[in-house]
Amino acid sequence: MGTVVSLAIPTAPGTPPRAAVEELEAATAVVEQLFNGLDRTFSLYRPDSEASEMARGELSLRDASADMRRLYVEASEWRTRTEGAFTAERPDGVVDLAGIVKGHAMREAGTSLLALGLKDWCLNAGGDVLVDGSPTPGSARPWLAGVVDPGDRTTLLTAFPLGSKGRHALATSGTSERGHHIWSAGLRAAQDEGFRQVSVAAADIVTADVLATAIVAGGVASLTLASSRWDVDVLAVKNDGGLLATPGFRNLATAG
Repeated sequence: MGTVVSLAIPTAPGTPPRAAVEELEAATAVVEQLFNGLDRTFSLYRPDSEASEMARGELSLRDASADMRRLYVEASEWRTRTEGAFTAERPDGVVDLAGIVKGHAMREAGTSLLALGLKDWCLNAGGDVLVDGSPTPGSARPWLAGVVDPGDRTTLLTAFPLGSKGRHALATSGTSERGHHIWSAGLRAAQDEGFRQVSVAAADIVTADVLATAIVAGGVASLTLASSRWDVDVLAVKNDGGLLATPGFRNLATAG
């Protein structure tokens, strides 16, 4: 999908080194196989994928795979929930699921990791993060997911704690890097209301991923909608460099 995926699994005290390595290798193989399979269907970076065939007009949605149709239906439901800020179609009408497919892939990978019996892990796909448990097995210590400063990609704006208080996922969307799947046509967000980057922390990765994209596309109106309808925390970087943050992110600034 044109991005890098990493998996971290902390070792519980007393675990033999060889057992820890075998556990990580098995989990990595499962995640790799899943992402590769979804890549063959949904990636616009592969000319032989279903998504690319659809974008070229060689394959209709009606003739696409069941997986493609199911994800399109889910994306269409999100369009309704976000009042059009998130959409599965480009302005030219071509179906493009780039705004939801990474979150979907991470969701499926997380389900697979839990099915393996793993209780502590961190999955990172292109800066979006999904976690379970703790980096210190058996403790309440949260994972810390960094939010990059869009004005300086070598620094962080903050680090959000994941794995507690119902927050297991953090997704970031923006126009400064890989923002080709974000369209704001018809939403009429004023330039000074526009966001360069939006990070959303939520209970699940698809909600975080979709809402981050929707808020970038829809501006302040979509941020207000998202924070009122969903239990999420949002950090938005305005085009003029200012920040808007819901209480969860503001509390981090206060604590720091």
